[in-house]
Amino acid sequence: MTRVMGQDLPLERPDSTGRAALFVPTASIKADVLETVRMGAAIVGYGNHDRTLTIYYESNRFNEANLVKWEQKARKAFERLAENLPTVSKMVSKPENFEQVGYISSKGILIRRMEKLQQWLTQSDMLDGAPQSETIDFAPPPPPKKIVAE
Repeated sequence: MTRVMGQDLPLERPDSTGRAALFVPTASIKADVLETVRMGAAIVGYGNHDRTLTIYYESNRFNEANLVKWEQKARKAFERLAENLPTVSKMVSKPENFEQVGYISSKGILIRRMEKLQQWLTQSDMLDGAPQSETIDFAPPPPPKKIVAE
C-alpha cells in the first residue's frame, strides 16, 4: 500500500490561523467515497484520534467562475473547515481512501508531493487548473472600507 500521511498530520480542526492537510484519493479508494467527493476535487482535512480523517472537499459542482483553479477550490474548502461552516461537502473517512500531498493555511499552500496531485488532476481531466508551483501564497484580505460621514 502506498498510502502516505505526514509525520505532522494536523490533528483536530484547525482555526483560521492553523493549518490543515491536503489530500488526494488513493488508487484503492472505495467507489462510493470517490463518487461523493467527485473527480478533480480539492480535499483538505485533519486526522482524528480514532485514526480516521475528517475531510472537506470542493469540486465546483455548480461551475462557479471563481472556482476554476484547484487552489481556489482548496481555499474554499479550507475556509469552510476552519470556520466550521455548515456544508454537505465533508465526511469522516478511513485513511486508506486518501493520501496526504501537502498543507494549507490561511496564508497559502505548500505541496510536498506535486506528482500525486498532478496525477489526480490528470485522471480527473482537470490538469489545466493545476497549480503552477509547489508554494502558493494567498493575498491577505483587503482592509475594511472606511465609512465617511457626510
